[in-house]
Amino acid sequence: MRAMRERRRTREMREVRLNLPDARLEAVRRRVAEEVAVLNPDSELEALDWIEGVSEFDDRDEAR
Repeated sequence: MRAMRERRRTREMREVRLNLPDARLEAVRRRVAEEVAVLNPDSELEALDWIEGVSEFDDRDEAR
């Protein structure tokens, strides 16, 4: 592992580790479901519209 990290450093890359909730656990799935249930659909649509508007991938298929 040390050699691999060193090779990445020489290529100006760095390791990033993420700790995420384990979606395999029932408690986590229940908590996510509860949080999704209280989302405001209008504000979520607004957020999705914004993401689509700034996405750099939207027009790639149309250009072909």
